[in-house]
Amino acid sequence: MNAGVKIERMSGAEALRRGLVPAIDAIFFDTAARTYEQGPERDAFRERWLGRFLDHPPDPLLVASTATGEVAGYLVGTLENAAESPRFHDMAHFRTEFRAQCARFPAHLHINLAAPFRGRGIGARLVADFAAIVSAAGLPGLHVTTGRGMRNVGFYLANGFQEVGAWQREAGAMLFLGRPSRTDQ
Repeated sequence: MNAGVKIERMSGAEALRRGLVPAIDAIFFDTAARTYEQGPERDAFRERWLGRFLDHPPDPLLVASTATGEVAGYLVGTLENAAESPRFHDMAHFRTEFRAQCARFPAHLHINLAAPFRGRGIGARLVADFAAIVSAAGLPGLHVTTGRGMRNVGFYLANGFQEVGAWQREAGAMLFLGRPSRTDQ
């Protein structure tokens, strides 16, 4: 199903050296809920959801690519508890609404796949590889945040995540989906 796609762990700096960041950026913006024109708003969106991970060397970056070098998708994550890390000060919901959940599931991730590679098991492999990194670091779990009714919720539920928190906002409910880092927990 996903034959010929390999997953490599690297730093953002290595991805930049290898010329992979433009492909990662393209997938990132292609999967965004809306289109961003070049400019400060687009730059801020990228920094908030991708750049802060790529530019922080300890954070894992997993890149899925084909035998020809085409980037199929990526997963960026952090092993820091976002509720306690100054790096996530602009995301107050981690400290307020989801503090207890972050303690149980401290590692945070973002994952995106190019459209032709979805539904082929690549995303599940990326999540499993990140969960193994989280477990090896001695952390109990990992999490994502997303909106209720978003198409990615089914993917996360199918990959071992459960809804462990929700925050009702004016824009709709934000979900905190957590998963133990080891499946035998």
